[in-house]
This record gives sequence, structure tokens and C-alpha cells, in this order.
Amino acid sequence: MGAGAGTIRGMSYPSDLTDEQWELLAPVFNVPGKRGRKHGGDLRTVVDAMLYVSHTGCQWRYLPGSFGPWTRVWSQFRRWSRNGTWARALTVLHAAAREVAGRCEPTPSMVVVDTHLALGASNGGFTFHDRGGPYGRTKGAKRVVAVDVTGLPLGALVVPASWHENRTTELMLEHLTRQGVTERLELVMVDRGVTAAAARALGRHHDLELRRVGWHDKQPVFRPIRHAWRVEVAHGQLGRSRRLAKSFENTTSSATGWLQVACIATTLRHLSRTRQNHSAVAPAA
Repeated sequence: MGAGAGTIRGMSYPSDLTDEQWELLAPVFNVPGKRGRKHGGDLRTVVDAMLYVSHTGCQWRYLPGSFGPWTRVWSQFRRWSRNGTWARALTVLHAAAREVAGRCEPTPSMVVVDTHLALGASNGGFTFHDRGGPYGRTKGAKRVVAVDVTGLPLGALVVPASWHENRTTELMLEHLTRQGVTERLELVMVDRGVTAAAARALGRHHDLELRRVGWHDKQPVFRPIRHAWRVEVAHGQLGRSRRLAKSFENTTSSATGWLQVACIATTLRHLSRTRQNHSAVAPAA
């Protein structure tokens, strides 16, 4: 991502949206509310601020003044996290990424779902973090991500660390259904943490195949599992977001919001690189 030429602030940052990116996302954020449609330039600055926080990991009170009052950005982040705006933005970007990648349809026929444990960091007060993972040794959160064959995130959720893979997979399928991206979905690849019985039940309920993949104890050498490795790469790329270094949030809605913002940033970087590569190899006029 690069700083957009249309940025209304006097200072710009590498995480800022470009004009082209904002044109793609503006309809998602600039929707009529109780007080009418908000000014698009102001909202663009707010989105830039959230991308800045996601990438740098800075605390709200340390947000540069060029983005405006941090309390305004914080309150807007809470609203967008609670009403599903980030998820809708990710859906729009994912469809654009599939188009750039030459996929015929905006929604996938196959996705891979996997989780990643994040250590919790309490800010005081009540938190959703609990103990999970092997022998319950990790107190924190479980990040659930779904990717398609492009390897880009299509859906992202955060739940307490103790939640079983059966439940997280069910929640992700429900989430993708609400986002309207399951019309063509035929195959969902999941970790062997999902039980065979749950895989069959979820497959019947959603009218698709839930395939359990993983390593066998007697497998002599390491070989990446076809397609399944893409979700591991996605989790690694999301780790570039310093806001995700630990689970700093006290609520699942806020934690999910930051995970989705990181997914959006990853997709924006991918779109920017892909279009730059296409421009580099385009024949001269």
C-alpha cells in the first residue's frame, strides 16, 4: 500500500489507502446512518488511522494527531467491529483479488479453515481470554481464518482459546454464509482437530464436503499438504500486523475486528503488488 494522492491530511504513511483502494472500499464504509451519509474524506482518514494502528501496534492514545482525535477513531472502530463492516470490506476485497488473479467467479468453491493460538495480554478488567491449546497451557485467544485457493483470507473470527475445533469450524461456516460467499462452496478442508462425526454433521447441514487433513504419525518426511498449507502461510502473513503480536483486546468483537483489519491489509498489499507486476509486464503503447 502507498500513500494516496487524495489524502486530506498534511502527513501520509505507507499504510494509507491509495485513491484506487479507497474507491473500491468507500461504498462499504460510507453508508447512510442516523445522521445521514458521512463525508467520504473524513472516513478515509479514519480507515487510514486503523490501518496504521494495525500495522504499527501503537496504543490508541499514541495515535498521531494527523488522524484526528483518537477517541473518534476508537469509537468508529468499535461500531464497525460490532456491525460487521470489516467483514463486508474483506468480502469486497477478496472478490477483487480473485478477479485480479484470473478466477472466473468472485466466490470460491473450496476453502481451508484453521486456527492459531495467541497469547493473551490483559489490559485490566474482564477479558474473554482463557486456557486452551495442548494441555491448556496457553491463556489467550483462538484466531480462526478461512482462505481459498489464492491463499488470501476470506473470513476471520476470534474466540476464547478453550473452544473446540468443532465449534470454531461451525462458527466460521455460519460466518461465511452470512457474508454470502458460500453459494459455490463445495469443499472445506479442516484440521484433524475437528472430529469425524462433527465433520459429517456439518457437511450435511451446509450441503458440502468437510475433509479432515493432517499429518500421520508414521509419515517419514515432511510434505506440505496440498492447498492446506495456504492457511498456514496466511497466519504467518497476518503476524506482520503488530497489533496481533498478542491478543490485547478484552472482547471477542474487538479482537475479531483487528484480525479482520489485518486480513484487509494483507489483501490490499497483495492487490497492490499484483497490479504493479501487471503494469511492469504490460506492452508499451
